[in-house]
Amino acid sequence: MDERRPSLHPAVAEVRRAVRIALDDRDPGATVVVALSGGADSLALAAAVAFEVPRAGRDAVAVVVDHGLQVDSAAVAASAAAAAAQLGLAARVVRVEVGGESGPEAAARTARYGALRAAAAEAGPAVIVTGHTLDDQAETVLLGLARGSGAASLQGMAPVTDLDGIPLVRPLLDVRRETTRAACTAEGLTWWDDPHNTDDRFARVRVRERVLPAFETEIGPGIAEALARTAAQLREDAAAFDEMIAETIEDIVEPAEAGIAVSAAALAANPAALRHRIIRHVVAAEFHESLTRAQTLEVARLVTHWSGQGPIDLPGCRATRVGGLVAFTAR
Repeated sequence: MDERRPSLHPAVAEVRRAVRIALDDRDPGATVVVALSGGADSLALAAAVAFEVPRAGRDAVAVVVDHGLQVDSAAVAASAAAAAAQLGLAARVVRVEVGGESGPEAAARTARYGALRAAAAEAGPAVIVTGHTLDDQAETVLLGLARGSGAASLQGMAPVTDLDGIPLVRPLLDVRRETTRAACTAEGLTWWDDPHNTDDRFARVRVRERVLPAFETEIGPGIAEALARTAAQLREDAAAFDEMIAETIEDIVEPAEAGIAVSAAALAANPAALRHRIIRHVVAAEFHESLTRAQTLEVARLVTHWSGQGPIDLPGCRATRVGGLVAFTAR
């Protein structure tokens, strides 16, 4: 009689391994808060957390955020919570109000992250995990490319970000969407397909349904992986630049009335890429505003092509050449 244990499906193994690696560096006493929508990605994530977390001596809870944007949203949320409970996870449904101050996707995301952050804070030391996949990353990079706002918009989603003091971890950024579906199928899990994910009113859906498949057809396979690699490399470059800026900035800035001033000579001595990043960093740190590339280049001309031109109005501040300084003052 063959008493060997049945082999683990490769997709299930891949998702579990990704979760195990992502949580290895986290606080072992932190509760794992799973963002669960009921879709294949988050359901595969929840199943992997339910398997891995108890073996690591951790606690976990699934949080299902009901945005109330569809007529059956309450039923979908209840079904997702029931699926989590069947996996052995504590589960809760949180109903949120989605504001109208921004687009529907952005407003829903803001409400969702607010609910997840509140649930994590209630759990004590916690880490939030989401089911973003490599495909989501590729779509994010392409959308960033369309915006044309430089390397920052092409960095995609980081594997770990800070959500108001709570780590938000994306364990599946190297896992394909088809893998999460295969994992759910292998584990007998039924997922929900959000109709918004096929609504081509949304740019992300058009990228998913038309643009990426067209790239794969016309250029060849591996486009999604290449875009994800590009994002990772750009994040590494950004980290290096941030370190260089941190080492440089204290020596070249000084207080100014209602603002801050930067040595024009020091800016001129730096390569353009670093000079532009310092300018954007100063405005972001002092005035909590972001500059476009065109605005950044105009400020840089106060350093590289100074001919007596007047102040430059920027979001939240004004840049002016004052002798050997570029002064940024509140408007």
